[in-house]
Amino acid sequence: MSGLSLPMPCVLLRRLLFMLLALMPSALPAQGGPQTGPFTLDQVMSAPFATNLVAAARGERLAWTLNERGARNVWVAEGPAFTARRLTTYDRDDGQELSALRLSPDGHRVIYVRGGDFSSNWDDALPVNPVGMPTPTKVEIWSVPFEGGTPVSLGEGVNPVISPKGDMVVFERGRQLWQVPIDGSGPAKRLFDQRGTASDAQFSPDGSRLAFVSGRGDHAFIGIYTNEQTPMLYVAPSTNRDWAPRWSPDGRSLVFARRAGSGGPPAPNLEPQPAPWSLWVADAVTGEATPRWNSEVSLKGGVPSTHGGINLHWAAADRLVFLSYHDGWPHLYSMTARGTEPPVLLTPGAHMAEHVTLSPDGRMLYYAGNLGTTPGDIDRRHVVRAPVDRAAPEVLTPGTGVEFMPVVMGSGRVAAIGGGAQRPPVPFVLNAAGEARAAANTPRISLGEAQVPTDFPTARLVVPTQVVYTSSDGVRVHGQLFEPPAGGPSRKAAVIYVHGGPPRQMLLGWHYGDYYWNAYAMNQYLASRGFVVLSVNYRLGIGYGHDFHRPPRAGIAGASEYLDVKAAAEWLRAQPNVDGARIGIYGGSYGGYLTALALGRNSDLFAAGVDVHGVHDMTSDGGSRLGANTWRFERPPAELEALARTAWESSPVSAVSTWRSPVLFIHADDDRNVRFSQTVDLVQRLRAKGVPLEEITIVDDTHHFLRHANQQRVNAAIAEYLVRMLKP
Repeated sequence: MSGLSLPMPCVLLRRLLFMLLALMPSALPAQGGPQTGPFTLDQVMSAPFATNLVAAARGERLAWTLNERGARNVWVAEGPAFTARRLTTYDRDDGQELSALRLSPDGHRVIYVRGGDFSSNWDDALPVNPVGMPTPTKVEIWSVPFEGGTPVSLGEGVNPVISPKGDMVVFERGRQLWQVPIDGSGPAKRLFDQRGTASDAQFSPDGSRLAFVSGRGDHAFIGIYTNEQTPMLYVAPSTNRDWAPRWSPDGRSLVFARRAGSGGPPAPNLEPQPAPWSLWVADAVTGEATPRWNSEVSLKGGVPSTHGGINLHWAAADRLVFLSYHDGWPHLYSMTARGTEPPVLLTPGAHMAEHVTLSPDGRMLYYAGNLGTTPGDIDRRHVVRAPVDRAAPEVLTPGTGVEFMPVVMGSGRVAAIGGGAQRPPVPFVLNAAGEARAAANTPRISLGEAQVPTDFPTARLVVPTQVVYTSSDGVRVHGQLFEPPAGGPSRKAAVIYVHGGPPRQMLLGWHYGDYYWNAYAMNQYLASRGFVVLSVNYRLGIGYGHDFHRPPRAGIAGASEYLDVKAAAEWLRAQPNVDGARIGIYGGSYGGYLTALALGRNSDLFAAGVDVHGVHDMTSDGGSRLGANTWRFERPPAELEALARTAWESSPVSAVSTWRSPVLFIHADDDRNVRFSQTVDLVQRLRAKGVPLEEITIVDDTHHFLRHANQQRVNAAIAEYLVRMLKP
């Protein structure tokens, strides 16, 4: 940490002591007994993070990954008892994430990828080395028996897909598709060499053919590979960009999505443009294709940017299922593959669907939705079931919890991950197989409670309350308010948390994303330290419909979402228990961008802030943020000047002249989402102006602080800085 001047020795000692105390475990009673008093940062970060839940197509076998203080492992369980057990034995906090978890159809083999950073915008498959090893860990695919044993490397690669017979794995390496025996008994071999970048491999139901996307830069084809002796078939090739191939259950047809290729006259970059798409059904033998459905030529008719995109499935009864925003919400629809009738809306109501999965028999959809009758459910997630042919969604997990990532076992039983405002999320199985009756009291089989440390401060976490306020331009904004324990001064310091993304939604409970799971833990910890904390779901986020998700004049086109952050500070300042002179702000990524805007534009409202790997100049990086067509010859000079001016004025660098509030910058220099240079540049600008700043650089970690020790250091520094700047 460094700033404009070195701190006095006593201040430095106090700062180091705070960070040590924040991480030190305290002598506290075990979970389940009476819990009172403060808790440490280490304790609230100690719960394991479960994700990547998958189910076998046959039987009752489940697998998931668990991050326990940086040691990431695969866990499994099998019905009827569903006793959780650890399958792998990685015991180091080395920053190597586990992803692309797969179970063979019979459940006998577990496949996963170890290494890389697969939440990044670029270089996701390159090694990550936050511990500074002379030889970084390779990004490899691994296979291990469900019953237990030593994992076997299947070689370097990403995006593994298991064949229907469960004997082979196809994966991506060097722009092409490769194949390897699932048990590693033979070497991997390249299946073909074609001009495009091969991705999204999809086995035909009998395993004899592979459909894939052949990316060609400004256009893309759907390809079908059969064997070494058969020429590859390209389906209805055109200048368009085709993606998402899905086989019919009988293997005779394919459905895929199509949108326009790149090019054309430059569109106004500061105005959202319609991006229509369509569904086509192709003969898998001839490659001839016919359009079956076209989206509206409107902003709402574009490809959804929520989880899973269009979530395309070929379901039972020859029905095509997809997700679209065209009625204003990301809803699921279905239609016959013949296209003889309009699509049927399957999930009506003011809610969204994400983490969508199709049951093995193709008759039911399961998803995580902010749907329910409990007050505040729009700021939660519950497991919802919907048939593929009619509008009859059922909430299977109602109440005040947060449940997500549902999967369906071959037996028809449903599993998911869930927690609440105080309980950290763990995998569970619904006892009533697929039944929604008396769902509020449906027993669950928990698969992860035993892994939660006994001193995790469950009972001492606050239950955040839903807050709804209105911005200066009339937009209604949701937030979650964390109020500190009783006692202390009557008027308290406050902190605003601004999430990243920006297509994210913070919830009234623990989050399903590890980055935002950590933010929820931080908000709980700051509340325990005496802050009033307000987490803001500003416009551009998901969960509140299309118009909120894609608002006008946002981001590079005018940063209208900042109005929601400013209004949050004004709302806090009006609260009788908040000291309006001591309001701070922190956030990461896009939240760092909005934090920097707040400190630059409104130092009168925000007394101090922590900017974690924020975007600071929308005109940098060769103008790439303005779009590929920004600087084309067809644009008149006046339009180019207006583009550059608006982008600049939407950037924190334009507000340096009015920036007075102190700031802490935190950035890892292997960031693959926001370039490290964004912070380097702004630091120099603020130093030249004399703004008090401090900085922390995390060497060789990424945007997501994959090493737990680095995330601990970041969290402790955020808390220490806000305490030092905002509390006497």
